[in-house]
Amino acid sequence: MSAQREESDDADVAHDEASFADLGLSDVMMRSLAKVAYETPSPVQAGIIPRALQGVDVLGQARTGTGKTAAFGIPILERLNEPVKDRRPRALVLTPTRELAVQVRDEIDRLASGRKLRSVAVYGGKPIKSQISRLQRGADSVIGTPGRVLDHLSRGTLQLDQLETVVLDEADRMLDIGFRPDIEKILRRCPKRRQTLLLSATVAPPVERLAKRYMHKPEVMDFSPKGKRADTIEQRYFT
Repeated sequence: MSAQREESDDADVAHDEASFADLGLSDVMMRSLAKVAYETPSPVQAGIIPRALQGVDVLGQARTGTGKTAAFGIPILERLNEPVKDRRPRALVLTPTRELAVQVRDEIDRLASGRKLRSVAVYGGKPIKSQISRLQRGADSVIGTPGRVLDHLSRGTLQLDQLETVVLDEADRMLDIGFRPDIEKILRRCPKRRQTLLLSATVAPPVERLAKRYMHKPEVMDFSPKGKRADTIEQRYFT
């Protein structure tokens, strides 16, 4: 895999010096960030947002709780800007669980304040008819689990021909669950000329193989902490 690696120490330096105003964001996005009280970008956001805005593929190693949803959500919204006429999806985010799909959809909706963009979450465990109805009304971005996304593709209720950006969120978890065949089927149906962002807590060989096959010269950014413990997560145990 041809890639440029940026280490987390560099990202920390950038984080110390950067503000959202330094990232080249639109006035609409700056107002949205103020509304949700986002004041300073996390290292993940300061590192990924500028490169994603430039359209490059990014493989980011980042754990939950580091602000990665906004790191890819902000560039998606900035690049979509306004809805197109037929409202076919121009961004697709794949997640390992329905809970994460809903969480990502909600975060993108919060950040989309002031724009007429629609996002739809599709996942199993819920009736598919309501999701079909939402997709038929038009969706600029779709967030979903691989299995349900494939279901919609097979029914013809989801078209990917207008996609500009594909995000694989928590890619290592999706591969651990066994979603690799589904992910590859979906990626093969996406336009070849697209941006791909892959976020993963670890970049094990299966993740590297996926990136090598479906990404174009991705820049590798490592935001992993030095230690094993995630400081943003409070841990308790009961015997």
